[in-house]
Amino acid sequence: MGSFHLYHLMLILSILGAVLSENHGNNSSESYCLLRIKSEFIDPFRVLGNWSTETSLCAWNGVTCSDDQNHILSLNLSGCGLKGSISADFSRLTFLEILDLSMNSLTGSIPPDIGQLQNLRELLLFSNFLVGTIPSDIGNLKKLQVLRIGDNLLTGQVVPTIGNLTELEVLGLSYCQLNGSIPKEIVNLKHLKLLDLQMNSLSGLIPEEIGGCIELQKFAASNNGLEGKIPGSLGKLESLQILNLANNTLTGLIPVEFRQLLNLKYLNLHGNILDGEIPSELNQLVQIKELDLSKNNLSGPINLLNTRLKNLEVLVLSENFLTGSLPANLCIRNSNMRQLFLADNNLSGKFPVDLLNCSSLEQLDLSGNNFDGALPPNLHKLESLKDLLLNNNSYTGTLPPDIGNMSRLETLFLFGNMITGGIPAEIGKLQRLSVLYLYDNQMSGSIPNELTNCSSLTEIDFFGNHFSGAIPATIGKLKYLVLLQLRQNDLSGPIPSSLGYCRKLQRLVLADNKLSGPTPPTFRFLSDLFLITLYNNSLEGPLPEVLFLLKNLSIVNFSHNKFSGSISPLLGSKSLTVLDLTNNSFSGNIPSRLAMSKNLRRVRLAHNLLTGNIPSEFGQLKEVNLLDLSFNNLTGELAPEISGMEKLSHLLLNNNQFSGLIPKWLGSIQELGELDLSSNNYNGTVPAELGNCSKLLKLSLHSNRLSGAIPPEIGNLNSLNVLNLQRNNLSGTIPRTVQQCKKLYELRLSENSLTGTIPPEIGILSELQVILDLSFNHLSGKIPSSLGNLVKLERLNLSSNQLEGKVPPSLGKLSSLHRLNLSNNHLKGQLPSTFSGFPLSSFQGNGKLCGPPLVSCSESTRHEKKWLSESSVARIIVAIVFTSTLICLGLLYVMLKMWWNWRKVSIACSETGKSEPKKEEEWVYGEEIKSGEYWNTNTMALLPSQDKQMSNSTCIFHLKLSTESTKNPVV
Repeated sequence: MGSFHLYHLMLILSILGAVLSENHGNNSSESYCLLRIKSEFIDPFRVLGNWSTETSLCAWNGVTCSDDQNHILSLNLSGCGLKGSISADFSRLTFLEILDLSMNSLTGSIPPDIGQLQNLRELLLFSNFLVGTIPSDIGNLKKLQVLRIGDNLLTGQVVPTIGNLTELEVLGLSYCQLNGSIPKEIVNLKHLKLLDLQMNSLSGLIPEEIGGCIELQKFAASNNGLEGKIPGSLGKLESLQILNLANNTLTGLIPVEFRQLLNLKYLNLHGNILDGEIPSELNQLVQIKELDLSKNNLSGPINLLNTRLKNLEVLVLSENFLTGSLPANLCIRNSNMRQLFLADNNLSGKFPVDLLNCSSLEQLDLSGNNFDGALPPNLHKLESLKDLLLNNNSYTGTLPPDIGNMSRLETLFLFGNMITGGIPAEIGKLQRLSVLYLYDNQMSGSIPNELTNCSSLTEIDFFGNHFSGAIPATIGKLKYLVLLQLRQNDLSGPIPSSLGYCRKLQRLVLADNKLSGPTPPTFRFLSDLFLITLYNNSLEGPLPEVLFLLKNLSIVNFSHNKFSGSISPLLGSKSLTVLDLTNNSFSGNIPSRLAMSKNLRRVRLAHNLLTGNIPSEFGQLKEVNLLDLSFNNLTGELAPEISGMEKLSHLLLNNNQFSGLIPKWLGSIQELGELDLSSNNYNGTVPAELGNCSKLLKLSLHSNRLSGAIPPEIGNLNSLNVLNLQRNNLSGTIPRTVQQCKKLYELRLSENSLTGTIPPEIGILSELQVILDLSFNHLSGKIPSSLGNLVKLERLNLSSNQLEGKVPPSLGKLSSLHRLNLSNNHLKGQLPSTFSGFPLSSFQGNGKLCGPPLVSCSESTRHEKKWLSESSVARIIVAIVFTSTLICLGLLYVMLKMWWNWRKVSIACSETGKSEPKKEEEWVYGEEIKSGEYWNTNTMALLPSQDKQMSNSTCIFHLKLSTESTKNPVV
């Protein structure tokens, strides 16, 4: 602080010295001004260190004086690292012709007083941090020839007073934040040679008046918001050499007046909305070297001929709607064409063989078109070619071996075609080849060992082909390899250990193959590796401990293999962002060290044999949005610290052995979009706090031991798509608040103990599509007719409840329904006719339903009339049994009475004691039937025989049958 005060004290003394020495020179007032200016600058490099009274003014750094040493003519402090603002004292340097303060760190605004420098010819303030608007006073600088104030933070409009600078030759206002339109007053700048307005926010039309700047050589207004048509008056600028109007919103046709720009060397109209065809008049631009018409809406054929445009070096027509084939003379022998970019059009035909005449061609991009056919065998004629981009076409055939003779080739893009066959061994001769992309073709065969002779290779991408066999054992020769992408092929065998010697490797993608064996220990040398994906192979065994040395790993995916043991070797890096080890046989606890990767976003460890609990340290993972630990053997309760994972959107813990209550703190994770705790041992109730997870899309708690009612707060989840609470012990009614979940497309509440009626509000859930399953509960009442509003519903299961009444006809309108189960209820009446296609099992267990596919309702009615109801039949049976019982009892009584009387008679006879011989007792049944006659049973009686006179003690009954004859009585 003391040195700061000392510096300013010396500065003040210098200024006083300059004042006291006014009589010692005519430039003393200018030195005084400069010392004041110095006081407002911060000079970290001491560039202004010799600005003092001890040194002659004209010897000060940056100062140029007149020949008589009396006045300052030029002040050049460009690139001196100065800070501070531009002092108004500059206006006192009235003889100043050049002021250059460019490329510093000056702030503040441009002082209006600068307009008083009437002799100023050049004002250079570009590349600072100046703010504010352009002062209109700048129009007072009548002698100004060069004004460059771009690359600042200037705002506002381009002031019309600039039109007063009639001597101006250079106007540089680029890389600011200027808005408004280009002023028409610019027509007054008859001597203007350079107009640079690019990288601003200018809008409106390009004024027709610009055609009056007849000496203009360079006009750049790219990266603005200019609109409308390109004025044809630009064709009057016969001296124009550079025209850059790229990245605006210009529309209409390319002006045919451009044919008059015979000195034009650079034309860039990229990134507008120009339409129509490319005018053939552009063939008259004989001096043109670079022509860029890309990213417009141009259509039609290419009308440019290299026979006329002999100086053309760069032609860019990409991202248009050009059609047809390439003109035969687009590029002729001995032309100067170096770059030809025709990507992303609708060009078609075979590979243009005439292009092989362009021996000077260094970059050729025909990608994203409709070219087809085979590649020409003599591509080596393009002897200067460095970059060949033929991707995303329809090329067929094989890769010609002659490609090995393109000795300067550095980039080869052939992806997205239909190329077949193998990689020719001759490719190994391309010593300069750096990038080789062959992905998304139909190539096959093995990867030739000769490929590893391409010692300059940095990127290899063979994704999505049919390459087979082993990865070349000599792959380690590619010392500069950064990317190796071999995913989705049929490669087999082990990962070669030499791969570990590609020490610059950053991305290794070997997924979706048939690789087997262990992970090579040599991988410990891949210290730059940040992405490795080996998923969907048959790799096995424990991971080498030395993998812990890979400190830059960020993305790791070893899923769907046969790895076993601990996952710890992969956790040496603290830079992990994605870890996916799904579907392996990893075992042991989840290491707490994983929480040291603070930028971790996705963790997937599902389908393994992991045990223990989730480490509480996971609460420190503030960036994780997906945690999938499903299908393991994890146990215990969730630690409350896990609530610190505040960005968690997917939490999948299903199919483990977690127990206890579902934590209420889950409701505090506001970003939660998917929560799956199904198939665990959770008990207790569904926490009402889950209703706070307003972004929840899926809630699956099925197959636990949850009890109690479904909380009404579930209705707060108005983004919910899936609700699955089936296979629990939930009771109570279905909350009517479920109607608020208007985005539900899957609702499963089956296999619980829910009671009450089906809420008719469910019919409001018009997005229900996958299933509505309320089966195996104790629901009663009628099926709400409102369910007929669920027109998107594909599956409906209301079976095994106590529902009654008729099936609402509105359900017949569910045209998307392809599975239906209403079985085992108490439903009755006619089914909707549209249900005839469903199987009988959909309706069984409902005794009174009728209509297809059940019996017709008319047959059911006749059946009911023919057969009494069950209760009536029961009453009749009871009556019959009762009546039969009474009859049987009556008969039994009569028989007993008869037997009793007979018994008394018998006893009486035996007690008479008379000795006269007893005559035989005889039963008279009737007479013998005459021959040919039937028995006549006219009368039957229990009477004493009238034919025999008995004693008064006789007690024999005679049964007499009246007949016509009494012969031969039956005794």
